[in-house]
Amino acid sequence: MAIPHTLVLAVAILTLLCLPAIVAAIVCADELIERAARAMQQARLTRRERRAISRLDRSIGPTVEVALIAPDDQERPTIEQIAADLHRLGQQRLGVAQRSQVWQTAVLRAYDEQLRLASACLGVTQHLSELVGVDLEIERVRVEGELQARGMILPTAGAERREQR
Repeated sequence: MAIPHTLVLAVAILTLLCLPAIVAAIVCADELIERAARAMQQARLTRRERRAISRLDRSIGPTVEVALIAPDDQERPTIEQIAADLHRLGQQRLGVAQRSQVWQTAVLRAYDEQLRLASACLGVTQHLSELVGVDLEIERVRVEGELQARGMILPTAGAERREQR
């Protein structure tokens, strides 16, 4: 008879000792459930975005057309000259805060023209002449990325900040 009473007493004491932890788990359960739900929602959104991007990549497909300048073509500058002009204009473009709006526009137009020439030399498809505003900025960044992927080194705002440090 003493063993069942001892066992019941041990279970009762254990229940009393664990009761605060059980109550805390019940009280905090809604917060834990909300956190888990948010994490699952974020993971779901990330997967959807990745799928959408991969679908867009597949729909665009590889559009690599290499059309190099013929060596006897004296009208166009060489790729080295174009790269030097892009570097110079890119540096000027990054420091446009001190200049007038007319000067900024002229530098950007010249930069876009050099991007067009570099794109023609390296076979990068570009639509710089067809776009305006934010679309033009996005296309400029895309073309710069394509040219950098083909080995051309272009100045960027991040590189300028790193050099100043």
